[in-house]
Amino acid sequence: MLLQETILCATAPTQSVAGPGLIAVHDIQTGATLASFKQTNAGPHSVAVLESKNAQGGFILASQPEKSILNVYNFQKDQITLKIVLPEKLTSIALDRNGELCAGGTAAGRIYLWETASGILYNSWDAHYRQVNVLHFTNDGAALISGSDDSGVSVWSVSRLLDEDMQNEHLMPHCTLSDHTLPVTDIICGIGIFPDCRVLTASLDHTVKLWDLSSRSLLTTFSFPQPISHLAWDVTERLFFAASADGSIHQMNLFRERMSNIGGMVAEAIGGAGVTDVIRVDDDESREARKKRLISVGHPISSICISLTCAILLVGTADGFIHLYDIPSHQQLRTISTHKGMSIAHLQTMIKPPDLIGHISLDFRPGGANNAKDTIPVKPVMPFQRMRDPKARDAHEITIMLPSSSRAYKDESSSYSTEELLRDHAFFVDPVISTKEGQPNPIALNSKVVELESELEQLRDQLSKAKGVNDAMWDTVVQRLITKVKDQELATPEEDDSDGGERSRKRGRVI
Repeated sequence: MLLQETILCATAPTQSVAGPGLIAVHDIQTGATLASFKQTNAGPHSVAVLESKNAQGGFILASQPEKSILNVYNFQKDQITLKIVLPEKLTSIALDRNGELCAGGTAAGRIYLWETASGILYNSWDAHYRQVNVLHFTNDGAALISGSDDSGVSVWSVSRLLDEDMQNEHLMPHCTLSDHTLPVTDIICGIGIFPDCRVLTASLDHTVKLWDLSSRSLLTTFSFPQPISHLAWDVTERLFFAASADGSIHQMNLFRERMSNIGGMVAEAIGGAGVTDVIRVDDDESREARKKRLISVGHPISSICISLTCAILLVGTADGFIHLYDIPSHQQLRTISTHKGMSIAHLQTMIKPPDLIGHISLDFRPGGANNAKDTIPVKPVMPFQRMRDPKARDAHEITIMLPSSSRAYKDESSSYSTEELLRDHAFFVDPVISTKEGQPNPIALNSKVVELESELEQLRDQLSKAKGVNDAMWDTVVQRLITKVKDQELATPEEDDSDGGERSRKRGRVI
């Protein structure tokens, strides 16, 4: 089964539990651990992943918070593939969608930009006055967005960062999004190519702001009761989740339905009026509506994400639990407690890598390689330069991987038949189907249990009502019988006296 969704999480030690953390891959349906990569203590926003695709193996980058070291892993080996010595300790890292460029931010507000395949340092500049908390590339890799403790959000054009003629000039951002008043904690970029895309930013000032990069303007401000530390945005941009460290998660819908003037319901976007448009969670229509959009986890939250199907919300806590919630109902589906005691510093979902260690299932040609690692080549990652070297940059040659007809492994997009694609798509989007013949899916069992519990509760209510009706009928019948008996007892003596007098009169006449 190629279309199988998995969870990738990174753990870090806490004050109560010492020792190294790890990066683990779990099955999203069962919670079983598929693989683990050890010897890492990556913190928040310090893990970047390139998925295996197009007949090329991906890799994982994890910066260490206490060392100027970057650990490199690939999915075919459970040990560190490469340790890269960095010029400074990195507080956040990011990869573009193709894994060609890697950006790293430091505590001093500096940002580095490397090419992963060659290790060349293309640029390094002072981007902020204080620590860089989060970095994020746009979907097309044309822009890099950075958020800092100085409450600023800067958008950098990648083409200007790579331009040789601008290496000695003072870099200016494409635009600066400066409406937050406290440190920026998270950034999410929406769909679309730069600059025709929107950006969500969260801050400790209790707000989440929605920006439009094409007009470089603020669209809407969402105000919350607590400081917001983590964001998760639906891929269709219909709603987003804002999580605070105290364990509460608020769902904010970006569209609502209203009655039109000509009749019928129409959907309209929420907000968009600019700087003056502030939507406060406390000012909602009713308390019940707020409760429906609030998820109380009960544990400090350290990371959140939405599944690929946009049906499940995954929440990582500071004490090592991964909770899975059904987005439409907010019902908790299951909890993964494998990493209890550690902090879930990074959380994301992805398709199960075809070259995942211990789960490789490939067809080998006769007389071909005996090792799966030789079948799927891993995208190369070279040691990063610590200083800019113009000579190495001038001598650099751009490399590209050409397709080979003799390759043993074929990309899933080319080897799929229509029937297999439809079957796997149905399994992927509808997890109620059984995983194996005779073995029901755990999600199907959970939904069945919920259905039976609701039916049992309904039957209990009906039984209680039936008992009440029966008791009322019984009391009524008993009261009527008792009243009738008492009336008969009172009426019987009078009848006896009248009969006796009549007999005596008859006797007297006879005499």
